[in-house]
Amino acid sequence: MSRTLGFKLGAIALLMLLLLIPLLMIDGLVDERQGLRHQVLQDIARSSSYRQQITGPILVLPYVKTTHVWKTREQTGERYTEERQQQGKLYFLPERFELDGQVSTELRARGIYEARLYHSDSLIRGQFRLPARFGLGDDLGFYSFGTPFLAVGISDIRGINNDLKLRLNGQTLSFAPGTHDSRFGDGVHVPLPALDSQGGQVLDFAFDLKLQGTEQLDVVPVGRDSRVSLKSDWPHPSFVGEYLPSRREITAQGFSAEWQTSFFATNLEETLRGCEGQSLCQGLFQRSFGVSFVDPVDQYLKTDRAIKYALLFIALTFATFFLFEVLKRLAVHPVQYALVGLSLALFYLLLLSLSEHLPFALAYGISATACVGLIGFYVSFVLQSWQRGLGFAALLAALYGMLFGLLSAEDYALLMGSLLVFGVLGSVMVLTRRLDWYGVGRSA
Repeated sequence: MSRTLGFKLGAIALLMLLLLIPLLMIDGLVDERQGLRHQVLQDIARSSSYRQQITGPILVLPYVKTTHVWKTREQTGERYTEERQQQGKLYFLPERFELDGQVSTELRARGIYEARLYHSDSLIRGQFRLPARFGLGDDLGFYSFGTPFLAVGISDIRGINNDLKLRLNGQTLSFAPGTHDSRFGDGVHVPLPALDSQGGQVLDFAFDLKLQGTEQLDVVPVGRDSRVSLKSDWPHPSFVGEYLPSRREITAQGFSAEWQTSFFATNLEETLRGCEGQSLCQGLFQRSFGVSFVDPVDQYLKTDRAIKYALLFIALTFATFFLFEVLKRLAVHPVQYALVGLSLALFYLLLLSLSEHLPFALAYGISATACVGLIGFYVSFVLQSWQRGLGFAALLAALYGMLFGLLSAEDYALLMGSLLVFGVLGSVMVLTRRLDWYGVGRSA
C-alpha cells in the first residue's frame, strides 16, 4: 500500500476517534436529562402518592399468656409458684381472598416531563375460617384475649380515596388509620367484635378500596385460595413479582389479567411465623405480584442505545464515502470527512432534544431527514455530481432505517446488527474485487 493511501486511512481512523468526544458529551447530556426527569417524577409522586402494595387483610388477635412456674427458696427449701405473663398476637390468614379491580391511568405534567398516575377501584372480599379453640388446644385456658382487629397494609396511605367500611357477617365497621401492627407497615385496621374461641367461626368480609399510586400496583396473595383480577385502560402492562398471571389479554385499549395462587405456592403461614420478633415482615412483602404502569417507550433509553451504535454508524458512512472516492477516482479532503462526521454526531443531539417534545419515532424521522438532506446536499458538491450525492443520501437513509430497526427490535438487535455488518463487508468486497489498491494509492 502506498504511503499516500496509508496516510488517508490513518486520517480517517483518527477522525473517527476524535468524533468520540462530541458523542461522549451528548451521551453525558442524555444521562443528565434522564436524571432530571427522574427527579421530577419523584417530586410528582412525593406530592401525590408512590407505588402501592396491598397486604391483607390479616386477622390479628392480641393475647396475654399466663403461666405458673414452680420455684424453691434457697434458705428454707419451701416451694412456691411464680406467675409469668407473656404478651403476643395470633395471626390468621383468610381461607379465601378475592380482589376485583378496575384501574384507570392519567398523566400529570411538570414542565416537559410527565408522570403516569393510576386510580384503582377494587372490591376486596373473602372469608376467614378460625380453627377450633384458635388452634391452641388444651392450652387455651392459659390465654386471655384482647380486642381482635383486621389489618390491611397499604404502602402509601395518602393514596386512599374513599371512606373505608368493612362489611363483616352483615355488620358494617369503620376502619381506623394504621395497621396497629408494625410488621405490616403503613395501612389501616378495623376493631372486630369478640370472637368465639370454642367452635370454628366463619367470618365473611368485604370492603371497597379506591387507591391512587404511581408506577406500580402490587398485591400480596394472603388467602389459602387467592384470586386477583385487574382490568385497565393501560395498553403496555409489565407484569412483575413472584407470580405471573394465569390468564391475561392485552389490546390497544388496555389489558385484563387474572392471578390465582394457593398456600402451597406462597407458603405465607410459614413466612409470617418467620417474621416473629421482626419490626417489619419483609418476607411477607416479597411474596407479591402486580403490574407496572411505566411507559416502555423511554426516549432517553432509546437515544442512549442509538449512541452505542454511533461509532459503527460513522464507520459505515465513512466506508461508503471512501468507496465513492476510490471507485470514482475523486480526491476527498479529511476536512470534508470531518464535516460529514460532525453532521452524523449532530443527529444524536437533534434526536435527544426533539424526543423530549415529540414521539420518539417522529423525532427520529425529523432528525434523520435533516441530517440526510444536509449531508446529501454537501456530498453532491464534494463528489461533483448530484446523482452521486443522491445515491449517497439514499444509502445513508437506508442506514438510518436499519438503525431504527435495531432500536425497535430489542430481542433481535444483536442478530440484526451482525447481519448488517456482514452485509456491508460483503458489499465492499464485491465492489472492490477488481480494484488495484496500489493503483489507487499512486493515483491519489
